[in-house]
Amino acid sequence: MSAKSLAGASSNPVHVAVIMDGNGRWARERGLPRGKGHEAGAESVRAVVRACRDHGIRYLTLYAFSVENWRRPREEVQGLMGLLRRFMEHEEPLLHEQQIRLRIMGRLEDLPRLVQKKLTRVMEKTAHYDAGQLILALSYGGRTEIATAARRIAEEVRDGVLDPSDVDEKVFAQHLYLPDVPDPDLMIRTSGEMRLSNFLLWQLSYAELYTTPVLWPDFREPAFAAAIDAYRSRSRRFGGVLPETEGAGC
Repeated sequence: MSAKSLAGASSNPVHVAVIMDGNGRWARERGLPRGKGHEAGAESVRAVVRACRDHGIRYLTLYAFSVENWRRPREEVQGLMGLLRRFMEHEEPLLHEQQIRLRIMGRLEDLPRLVQKKLTRVMEKTAHYDAGQLILALSYGGRTEIATAARRIAEEVRDGVLDPSDVDEKVFAQHLYLPDVPDPDLMIRTSGEMRLSNFLLWQLSYAELYTTPVLWPDFREPAFAAAIDAYRSRSRRFGGVLPETEGAGC
């Protein structure tokens, strides 16, 4: 993501969030183990990062591993953790080349120690980059994030740091995992599913939602461009009305 490309057109989203769904189904349809679907999905991650660069999108958040995913078979979880570590090893040079900052949202402490170490090192080495941000939601759950924010606020009230009357939406948002990151403008979910699956429940309040039957391993630049085109065709009112429709009802 070059600084020039990230300037982007005003009609493009600034922040895109993606629920990457369909790896297992993709593998099953081809008679392959689920791990092969996750490996193919990693190629789609690379494709979407490139597409964000081309479309001038500054923030990309990928739902990589939820708190619920720990319930999956141990072998699959171990494979995903190994894939994550290898992905970081292979993609770190690109992050440096394009000056992309890597960030993690979620319970990093839940991950295997070697994965934590790798992710922390890459985050530290890319922390000063400002051309774009790649955010991986790992061991993440929207309800967990909201509960954690509520607990932090309660502790500050208890300690006399914060007055209960001062707690509003802005204060609450400041206690979320990454309070400096703007809310997503567009949320994409692949494989045709129509639910949020506990993803960014606070931040997606006014996001445009886009679902596609394309399975994640097949979701490459053309599919991403279609999602951006759909976003650009919509009118975002944030609860209000467009000037040309004022007085015309809801």
